[in-house]
Amino acid sequence: MMATETTIQERMNIVIVGHVDHGKSTLLGRLYADTGTLPEGKIEKIQAICRQQGKEFEYAFLFDAFLEEQQQGITIDTARTFFIWGSRQYIIIDAPGHKEFLKNMVSGAARAEAALLIIDALEGVRDQSKRHGLLLSMLGVKQVTVVVNKMDLVNYREDTFQAIEKEYRAFLTQLNVVPQYIIPASAKQGVNITQVSPETPWYSGPSVLDSLAHFHPEPSRSEKALRFPLQDVYKFDARRILVGRITAGKLKIGDRLVFSPTNKSANIRSIEAFNIDSPPTQAIAGQSVGITLDEQIFVERGHIATHEESRPLVSTQIRANLFWLGNRPLETGRTYTLRLATREVPCEIGVIHRIVDANNLDDRHTQATVQRNEVADITLRTKAPIAFDLYADFETTGRFVLVDNYDVAGGGIITESVSDEQENFRTEARERDSAWVKGDVGVEERSRYYGHRAAVVLLTGPDTTAKSFLARKLETVLVAEGRHAYLLSAENLQRGLDADLHDTKPEEMVRRFGEVVRLVADTGSLVITTTNAFSRGAKDIVQTVQTLVNPIQVVTVHMTKEQTGPQPDRDLIFAGPEDFDACTHQIIEILKQKRILAEPKESSTAVQFSI
Repeated sequence: MMATETTIQERMNIVIVGHVDHGKSTLLGRLYADTGTLPEGKIEKIQAICRQQGKEFEYAFLFDAFLEEQQQGITIDTARTFFIWGSRQYIIIDAPGHKEFLKNMVSGAARAEAALLIIDALEGVRDQSKRHGLLLSMLGVKQVTVVVNKMDLVNYREDTFQAIEKEYRAFLTQLNVVPQYIIPASAKQGVNITQVSPETPWYSGPSVLDSLAHFHPEPSRSEKALRFPLQDVYKFDARRILVGRITAGKLKIGDRLVFSPTNKSANIRSIEAFNIDSPPTQAIAGQSVGITLDEQIFVERGHIATHEESRPLVSTQIRANLFWLGNRPLETGRTYTLRLATREVPCEIGVIHRIVDANNLDDRHTQATVQRNEVADITLRTKAPIAFDLYADFETTGRFVLVDNYDVAGGGIITESVSDEQENFRTEARERDSAWVKGDVGVEERSRYYGHRAAVVLLTGPDTTAKSFLARKLETVLVAEGRHAYLLSAENLQRGLDADLHDTKPEEMVRRFGEVVRLVADTGSLVITTTNAFSRGAKDIVQTVQTLVNPIQVVTVHMTKEQTGPQPDRDLIFAGPEDFDACTHQIIEILKQKRILAEPKESSTAVQFSI
């Protein structure tokens, strides 16, 4: 008979893993039969077919028939079925093969909140069982019930079960997976499947079905902290509308938002919607909305808006479990594109820690490349800081895909934030900006009056490239146009502010330099400076300045005598410049392209400036 119709209060995704011969289909067939999920007369029909074909009836046949039945009435993945028990709907993700398992998990069609892992009692803990546990760990599944199936084949011996339980629990503990229950069972005989049976009087735990009821579903997305990745910024009349889909939490008019990774912040002035009489005052997870802010700060696609007390992680390095589906191997040293929520950024593989072949779950610790259908534990390095979360905390902002030559070639989940060399500076800047004491004149008023937004132009390259000359020329041209530009020389700081350091602490000198640049830029000025005075590498200086002056934009210009060879990642690169007028013009043009400069002021009257 079908299960009594009931109101579904929640849903839970459960993945079932185990060798094909360990009784997965039999277990599921028994669950569906004993919970009344099957259509009326289905068991009798399958039993009659078995008699006609002269073979023994198996509950696995029920599962196969039920899967086919569900496919006819609903568009559903071929490896997914469901049943209802109590007020909860269980969506079962069965993995008939490891390729299909990999594909389902990467696509995000169904996120497993818990797992049933099947072990054959007669075989005991084998390599296959360990590899399944490893794969669950790499997928971030923490709620697990282990079913030691086919106990009837070992005469329900307690010592056999205890040996398997002790060995497998110790193994899972190494993977940071703590099984909630390890249950002796016989799916074929129905022992401990939907209720505890007398065949195992020495067992005092729940049945398999009861163990599912003890799994905790994911909290409602709207009850989580706010995550609002920006899809785009639209300009209507005088308004700039920030649009995107709220992936977690809720927002309302008046909320103070912080945009990561740049650390810019503003209050929500309005929530925009089309074709409604009265605009909404709040929005929740799952809704696509547009918002306006009370300050015209510069934010863009890929930034993640949150509340101040629950910001995402920010780094240029992440540790992740990657599922590789590309036609050519994943290699260290090559550049890929990482897509996380709405952000895209170049990246490369820093370290390959471990590789698992998803076809046969072979585990290899040392290998320089990741092949198709392999799962790898890796560290990724991005070219610019990204905002993200751990997958265990936020699904959407904790997973990503890798693009190889315009093709989506892999997907992954973030398991750990790896500190980079900018971590201390980033923490300092975040704490400083959250408590920054502002005057009554805001950045919007300054930009309208000056005709430009605050920004930093940082010139790098060998001392022989005359970058100081270009910096002075750029300041002269900008001031002649009526801009508030200032040439800040780090050498001046070393004669005063840094006099106590005596070149003994180059990192602290760069930190102080970045803080001074931030202060000058906060006046609304265009700060022009070079890396001439520092002994540290230009890359470190650029990264430190970019971190400390956030949320103010930094435009980087690199000058070199070489026409060929690898060049650093900069906004502009001048190779062997001789025409400094042309170089100055190009810098001013890129300042306009980045919406830092408006048209030059022709008088002392304030101009209208649109960010």
